[in-house]
Amino acid sequence: MEKAAIIVIDMQYDFVGEEAVIPCKSDPSLIENNKKLLAYARTNGIPVIYTQEIHRKNHVDFGRELDRSEPIHCVEGTRGVEILEELKPEPTDYVIQKRRYSAFFQTDLQVLLKGLGVNTIILTGAATDVCVRATATDAQQHDFYVIVPKECVAGTSQKQHEAALEHIDYVLGRVVGMDELMVG
Repeated sequence: MEKAAIIVIDMQYDFVGEEAVIPCKSDPSLIENNKKLLAYARTNGIPVIYTQEIHRKNHVDFGRELDRSEPIHCVEGTRGVEILEELKPEPTDYVIQKRRYSAFFQTDLQVLLKGLGVNTIILTGAATDVCVRATATDAQQHDFYVIVPKECVAGTSQKQHEAALEHIDYVLGRVVGMDELMVG
């Protein structure tokens, strides 16, 4: 993982936990698994980048997101937009705010990754079948290697989660066990 970075996708209150408006289903150890992987990354000098979905209070920037009965979520100034307290970014981490599913779409993520000398991204977070997969697709299209540790992601349903992991592993990158990443 010499040229890797971890991208923690949308681990926000509107997606994870009891108060989530779009609850992502996962193993109960999702947060602990992410904490363990992030500690490993920071100890080994691997950059950590967070994404934070955020929308304006007047909803003008949701685009097509609300077309399929998706509830209003991640509105600026609400608790739902905040990154989970247990996974708060540290001062050495980076935070990319985004208004669409992919962390690459109209953000400076690609510039940051190139500046850090990264060619491999490790995606964790929520939702496997929405923002994680959209980011994986764009990453692969921008010639980054993609790795998803299956214990560190959550989907909008178990069925969608598994389908997204299968799709990512088939064409976009590799789905691996967390322990496979934390070797050496």
